[in-house]
Amino acid sequence: MTDRPAHFLPKDGHFLPQKYANSHWGEDHLNGPAIVGLAARTLEMQYGAPELMPTRLTVDLFKAARNQPTQVRTRLIRDGRRVRNVECDVLQGSGSGDDEVVVARAVLVLYRRSAAPPGEQWSPAIDFAFPPDVHTTPDESVLPHTGSDSVGWTRQVGDHQNGSRTRFLDRGIDVVAGERNTPFVKAAMVAESTSLVTNLGTHGIGYINGDLTVALARLPKDEWIAVQADSHWAADGIAVGTATLFDRSGPFGTGVVTAVANPAVQIDFANTGFQGLRI
Repeated sequence: MTDRPAHFLPKDGHFLPQKYANSHWGEDHLNGPAIVGLAARTLEMQYGAPELMPTRLTVDLFKAARNQPTQVRTRLIRDGRRVRNVECDVLQGSGSGDDEVVVARAVLVLYRRSAAPPGEQWSPAIDFAFPPDVHTTPDESVLPHTGSDSVGWTRQVGDHQNGSRTRFLDRGIDVVAGERNTPFVKAAMVAESTSLVTNLGTHGIGYINGDLTVALARLPKDEWIAVQADSHWAADGIAVGTATLFDRSGPFGTGVVTAVANPAVQIDFANTGFQGLRI
């Protein structure tokens, strides 16, 4: 098959979670990027087309996905001249139907590419720089880079448990063993770290996101993709966070997450030995 790390191993119409799909929220929990990546991969494979841009993906994470056989069922909602709408369910269980549980549902909107209208539009000033030691060789470590205004870039999330703006740079692990991730799937998986960069604080992460929306103006051009926090608003145990996605050519999309307080299993990265496995 392959020696490259992957979240899932395909077998008999199911996807079997591998160790890289593990989450810090619980010993038997799968991480958000694994579930988001599986949904994005399946929808793009079944409904993508060169003339269509996968512009908005929204994934509702209904409940914690477990270390169980996983499958994805898709539906075409509407196929118009300029817009295609599709969705899928991510299910876990034996496959018999009696014990199947929907752990996530994803909706993907694809727009037909065309020429831009005339005129100029406002865009915000951007302050972002990649770490100087990013490498792109195939044997590069799977460890991502994490950065914050007060520390700079390092390879450990625990170095950045502070109150300053946070950013994250990753190349992503393959969703399915033996398949390289497409640019769209890479973008969706890194965008899930909007929850990391917006909810990370001085004591780690105490909010767990229940969804992800990623909106893309274009596909990333590079192997490494970054997400940088833009906003974080919280009240009464509910948080909303937004972030911008970057490649070396500049910003190309936005991530949005909503989250609920989960202090009973607060993730303190400074004391967990976090080594690149996702949350």
